Amino acid sequence: MTFTESSTVEAHLRDLLAGAASARPAQLSIGLARTGGRIAGLGWHYVVPADLPRQPQEVLVEPHLRDALIRLNPDIAANPGRADDVLYRLRAIVMGARSDGLVKANEEFAAWLLGERSMPFGANGEHVTIRLIDFDEIEKNSFVVTQQFTIRAGKTEKRADLVLLVNGIPLVLIEAKTPVRSSQSWLDAAIQVHDDYERNVPELFVPNIFSVATEGKEFRYGSVRMPVDMWGPWRDGDGKQSLGEVEKAAASMLRPAMVLDMLDSFTAFATQKGKHRIKIIARYQQVDGVNKIVARVVAGQPRKGLIWHFQGSGKSLLMLFAARKLRLHPALKNPTVLIVVDRIDLDSQISGTFYAADMANMVRTESRKELADLLGKDARKVVITTIHKFAEADGVLNDRDNIIVLVDEAHRTQEGDLGRKMREALPNAFLFGLTGTPINRADKNTFYAFGADTDDGGYMSRYGLNDSIRDGATKELHFEPRLVDLHIDQKAIEEAYAELTQGLTDEDRDRLGKAAAKMSILVKAPERIRAICGDIAKHFKEKVAPNGFGAQVVTFDRESCLLYKQELDRHLPPEVSDVVISVNSGEPEYAAFKRDRDAEEKLLDRFRDPKDPLKIIIVTSKLLTGFDAPILQTMYLDKPLRDHTLLQAICRTNRPYGEQKTHGLIVDYLGIFDDVAQALKFDEEGVQKAVSNIAELINTLPTALQKCLAYFAGVDRSLTGYEGLIAAQECIPNNDLRDAFAADFSVLARIWEALSPDPVLTQYETDYRWLAQVYESLKPSSGTGRLLWHRLGAKTIELIHENVHVDAVRDDLDTLVLDAELLEAVLCNPDPEKKAKEISVKLAGRLRKHAGNPKFRALGERLEDLKNRHQQGLLLSIDFLKELLALAKDVVRTERETPEEEGIDRGKAALTELFEEARNGDTPVMVKRVVDDIDEIVRAVRFDGWQATHAGEREVKKALRQTLFRYKLHQDAELFEKAYGYIREYY
Repeated sequence: MTFTESSTVEAHLRDLLAGAASARPAQLSIGLARTGGRIAGLGWHYVVPADLPRQPQEVLVEPHLRDALIRLNPDIAANPGRADDVLYRLRAIVMGARSDGLVKANEEFAAWLLGERSMPFGANGEHVTIRLIDFDEIEKNSFVVTQQFTIRAGKTEKRADLVLLVNGIPLVLIEAKTPVRSSQSWLDAAIQVHDDYERNVPELFVPNIFSVATEGKEFRYGSVRMPVDMWGPWRDGDGKQSLGEVEKAAASMLRPAMVLDMLDSFTAFATQKGKHRIKIIARYQQVDGVNKIVARVVAGQPRKGLIWHFQGSGKSLLMLFAARKLRLHPALKNPTVLIVVDRIDLDSQISGTFYAADMANMVRTESRKELADLLGKDARKVVITTIHKFAEADGVLNDRDNIIVLVDEAHRTQEGDLGRKMREALPNAFLFGLTGTPINRADKNTFYAFGADTDDGGYMSRYGLNDSIRDGATKELHFEPRLVDLHIDQKAIEEAYAELTQGLTDEDRDRLGKAAAKMSILVKAPERIRAICGDIAKHFKEKVAPNGFGAQVVTFDRESCLLYKQELDRHLPPEVSDVVISVNSGEPEYAAFKRDRDAEEKLLDRFRDPKDPLKIIIVTSKLLTGFDAPILQTMYLDKPLRDHTLLQAICRTNRPYGEQKTHGLIVDYLGIFDDVAQALKFDEEGVQKAVSNIAELINTLPTALQKCLAYFAGVDRSLTGYEGLIAAQECIPNNDLRDAFAADFSVLARIWEALSPDPVLTQYETDYRWLAQVYESLKPSSGTGRLLWHRLGAKTIELIHENVHVDAVRDDLDTLVLDAELLEAVLCNPDPEKKAKEISVKLAGRLRKHAGNPKFRALGERLEDLKNRHQQGLLLSIDFLKELLALAKDVVRTERETPEEEGIDRGKAALTELFEEARNGDTPVMVKRVVDDIDEIVRAVRFDGWQATHAGEREVKKALRQTLFRYKLHQDAELFEKAYGYIREYY
């Protein structure tokens, strides 16, 4: 029996959704009700595609939708013909996907789905709201699942594995892959949806809420045009990869009520960078946190809760979705939702998120008086404010019991006097604390202030570091101590101080001690700043800039920011860095960096733009919290930070950013992490893993390398070309072994990327390069197996490109002479004449590249002799073929034995002779300089086998023209052609 895609994952999900007679043991259907030996299903009704009343070019099942319109809208029921007017409008939105863009069309259709559009169907032509879906009594809707849903657009036809339709509207698409083929994964399914279906049949996705991709191991979902690397998992179990876990996730997320909840409460449309619209769909931890908040408020007890979701996992969006769902909940009678932060930059960040997503009835308080007025006048809105605006609150501002307060970063000022003032001002409010850092053991008052007694461990919702990294919401953090010799040596200072103060009175000694003890004097020593900035510039140029990332320098104080900027400008162009600090009036020394909020945001947008030269932001306290720039990968830390402030600051670097960003990096100049456990005394073990010392990575490298090399025991790695490659490939002949090797090499590659270009790698480079090339040669062809094989870092890819291009552009001559099996097949070829001719042509082309080299001249003569003998009938076709193959072996061997420089030196000699002949009184050219310039620039742009590629010829011709132009020789077409001929031959 063969396990297929349709008989396993697709059938499994269909039965799960709609129910089916089951021969499976009961324990395999996790959490599903059973009736009479059947899986009861989740509430979807299965309809075979042939029974759906629609044509392939129709996205909507119009008879079903027409019935729903009549059923849910009394004004349409009174005149059923009005349903056609609505259908006409909806069809127009679907057809607009190609002209208006898919996201815009999806947003407009969502407005109809959510009951935000009206038609003039009331008395005297009054507009009345049109309901496509009943969100209050969901049993009034029809829920259908179907398979192989065919959609046709023009000549293009696509077929979706499973589609979920509500009232005839396709809201969810599910693409399934088989779980038993190692070359396929959920990622292949997601890519098929994103790159194929959404581009070629966008009409199908106009009503779409989300799409699901699964191969029976992982369950991932994403919204329209969401990059596949942002598709998130839906976790409703322990996270193990299995059909059982996929079943749990599907049973949780694909229930009709949850699908409608995702539409109603957990999707948003936002303007990205002030330009194009994007669709946002909540991650499962945000859905979990929001629904727990709402359930607690609706129940009325307990009136508080603590949510810990790790830094970077989306707390701003959690608050957005919570505020919106709370405001619209009918049971809460038009509540006020208060978003409270403790810093201006967090206020700006969260306000920006809410504004971008068009949050209705939102206000941002600009003053303490405005906050007091809003609450005193009983405003029913979403109010964003800072905790400091409660400082002057005098007694009760509002005692309503449907005020819900969401407090961001609930572990800091929120528990002190300001927190107390807020509680006095809003005595009956619900209080929910959100934090991105786990609560320190010392901060017991945080649990007291926000944690409910009924919550396990004090947290209402918990999403830790390991969860965040596992799901791809954040990246690991690596830690690299630098310049240990510049760390402040307290003992040496004390000894020097004792020597310095000999003979002083106690009073003088104390006074001098207070001045000398100021850390700023030590930190800002000019020699230290010069050394650190030189190191930052070198590290940035070698490790950060090549990957297209940005960096942040955190200095001791504002004066340090200026000193670091001045020194960095000596090593890097001034436009590469800028300073972001707070500047007060009457501070001329900092006036150059005084910016209003808009100007500062424009500067930060430049930093986020990969095309902008601004790559380094220098700060001291700004942008350590609330600053979200995924391009930021490295933080140079030269300021003493601890506990929450420390973890918040370093987590600026952990946001995902394309495939190349494997981790955030903290470069520590102060020894802050000399004792990580002491610096991060958190009760969650996972947080102590938040930073990993680069030294530890260096220790893991040899083991990871040997683990990969163990797959190829006995292979001679000194063999170049196909002999060695074939021997390596034969060591891992099946997909299971290949995927195991891919997984192990991926681990090795991540370590290599993190360490590169550390000199410690040099001793391992030969073996690593060999493994990288084997890995590349085994990688499945495009479109399959992308999960294990699609992530290689920039350094590794560069290594591969440097070392595999010879084989990539060569013809199959090498394969013919190196592969014994292929040789046998050639000799048994039914048409040896044709194969001999093909090899003869290729051999002639190869030998032409070495014209002028005596070593190859004899081989060329051998070829001509063979061809003559064959033409004269002295060599039969099969013997001619054997002789050609023997000659090919000798050509390949001679090529490998011939140093590259020999050919190039002859090339320089030929060019020198050419330009000597071309020189005359009108072109007084220094021949040696011309030839050296051509030699240098051609070496820089060429690559082995460039003559066989259009790109190679184009680049070399361009380089030659530029050089000839410099010496005013570019108009001599004959000179250009001759020079190019020599370059083509010798280089």
